[in-house]
Amino acid sequence: MEEKALIIDLKNGSEFAFRHLVETFQNKVFNTVLSILQNTDDAEDISQEVFIEVYESIQLFRGEAKLSTWIYRIATTKALEAYRKQKTAKRFAFFTSLFGQDNEAIHHPATFEHPGIELENKERGKVLFKAIDKLPDNQKVAFTLCNIEGLSYQEIAEVMQVSLSSVESLLFRARTILRKLLKEYYMNEEI
Repeated sequence: MEEKALIIDLKNGSEFAFRHLVETFQNKVFNTVLSILQNTDDAEDISQEVFIEVYESIQLFRGEAKLSTWIYRIATTKALEAYRKQKTAKRFAFFTSLFGQDNEAIHHPATFEHPGIELENKERGKVLFKAIDKLPDNQKVAFTLCNIEGLSYQEIAEVMQVSLSSVESLLFRARTILRKLLKEYYMNEEI
């Protein structure tokens, strides 16, 4: 289905068009959200929220960017909001447990496994995603969109609403940080 026709059908409330949109973008949205949140259950919930938001706000879509760019923007925004809430809740749970009021911490798996990683690379994948999780949010989004979703620098700039040079800078800094974080792991692996 052509994008312009899809948008018109979506704005007219077509169930078929919405189903087509979900089928087309569900894996991309889920993988993007999963790469940021690193929790399958949370990624499923947020992915559903993304499509609800698309459905509810399609009338506001002006077509100034591609539909996919708009969807990625919603997905990364919602994923980062959820990620920040997790960090805040986790920090609160940690401090609460320090004072003995509640020993139950928020579950945030240390052994995250992305479904797109082949079995023999699971350990490396865990190490990589743990390192990506340490990146500042804007670097994490740029790195995820570039290296996991395969978006071009221009597409990333549109999704993140920043300049092309900002994307280049974010990716350069992310790669520099990741090299430092992963250097020790790879040095130990070669021994």
